[in-house]
Amino acid sequence: VGIAAGQIGLADERFTKTLWSDRVSAERPRLVSVRDEADQARYVAGKVLESRETGVALKAQAVLFRASHHSAPLEIELARRNIPFVKYGGLKFLEAAHIKDVLAFLRWAENPRDRVSGCRVIQLLPGPGPATAERLLDRVMAASDPLPAIAAFAPPAACAAHWPAFAEAIGLVHGQAAGWPAELDLVCRWYAPHLERIHDDAVLRQADLVQLAQIASTYPTRQRFLTELTLDPPEATSGEAGTPLIDEDYLILSTIHSAKGQEWTWVLVLNAVDGCIPSDLGTGSAAELEEERRLCYVGITRAKRISKISFTQNRRVHALWQSQLPSRFVDELPEANVDLRES
Repeated sequence: VGIAAGQIGLADERFTKTLWSDRVSAERPRLVSVRDEADQARYVAGKVLESRETGVALKAQAVLFRASHHSAPLEIELARRNIPFVKYGGLKFLEAAHIKDVLAFLRWAENPRDRVSGCRVIQLLPGPGPATAERLLDRVMAASDPLPAIAAFAPPAACAAHWPAFAEAIGLVHGQAAGWPAELDLVCRWYAPHLERIHDDAVLRQADLVQLAQIASTYPTRQRFLTELTLDPPEATSGEAGTPLIDEDYLILSTIHSAKGQEWTWVLVLNAVDGCIPSDLGTGSAAELEEERRLCYVGITRAKRISKISFTQNRRVHALWQSQLPSRFVDELPEANVDLRES
């Protein structure tokens, strides 16, 4: 209550209110500083399990974030630890069609005889359907060296102009000429025009691919990256997750927008750094910044009992480390009402 009152009290436009609670707090809200997003993911997953051991069900715990792609490293860590979760306010990162497309390309380049991945990748080009994909994959299976078979294949006229670049990209990634994680950047550059052609919201999906590249940079090799993601071979072209069963227990991941009106016993607000909260797209005007402040207020008021806010000190972008500043909204929180703990 104290941090919520202090945070919203600085808003330019607000209803005057006095927040109070008759519940005695077991601990003050905690600010957690971590080195980077990988450390943040490990910290959150560990605390979720720790909280469950104290009797707080996974369904009573929630991790909130400003934009859907901000949860990507955490989703991978949760999958690695077999922690079930449901996500609201966006597709699960690893189930989104464009993420599956890029991972399928990497898998097929790793093993050109992987028919499931190959069939998906070939049909990203304009023109080829399942029959064309099967013909090419049959030739690849029969060839002693699959790469010349791909390069020499006569594709449909609609994708003839795209075929040389496609075959070259497969060859470069398969031969590891660019090295890791530059191979993923190469795949994303090849995929970019097809992403724009296939999806109307290509700009939003491109942000996911940037996030995927950041995650990839934390793995030493392509093989380790693909293995630890523990993905089933991509099949579907949509990433909708099924509705969980009533008696299942699962952690809640949600955008702050989708969390309005909800409450959980244990809540952690993820990535409380400038550029995420507030969003770098939401600071162009005073009105936009005030909307970001209200969203931050929503995030920190979703907790019934235990509230945590995490922020990273560094972020890796295209193999370069960049320092990050805690959110200006974090700096505004009253010091008497928070604990600062280094992870």
